[in-house]
Amino acid sequence: MSCFNILCEVLERLDDDTYNALMEEKSSRIIPALSEITADGLSGVQIYVDFVICAVAADGKLTEAEYQLIKPILDLSMEADVGYGDAQKFFYDNGLDKPEGYKNSMDSIADLLGLVSQELKDDIVLLCMLVCAVDGEMSDEEREWIKQLIE
Repeated sequence: MSCFNILCEVLERLDDDTYNALMEEKSSRIIPALSEITADGLSGVQIYVDFVICAVAADGKLTEAEYQLIKPILDLSMEADVGYGDAQKFFYDNGLDKPEGYKNSMDSIADLLGLVSQELKDDIVLLCMLVCAVDGEMSDEEREWIKQLIE
């Protein structure tokens, strides 16, 4: 078994406290670093959101656990209390169930990963892996998507 697959399995089995601590640690390092490299300093948050949304969309599904993870982002961006049904509608209406629906975001992400330090890239990849593992399983599609980020 590869180191990548072992890491995936470890992340799939994280307890809630460890998962939340890792998400908080990585997010608190990634957002300021992304804000530093953007012209306005604010779009770093939007880039972070793009990473999270693309990680959720990697397998073309929005699970209940993924919804709970991105609910604060959805509520803020849609200025409403977004329920799971509305989130699924948003997900499918915006083509996030198909790779071409988020291709432009992925192209930008790939470009950005080539510009940042290896440490920041590692943090971003781990964050994306955590997002993919939030429901306790990383699908083959999610694993392939993560491998593309690593390359």
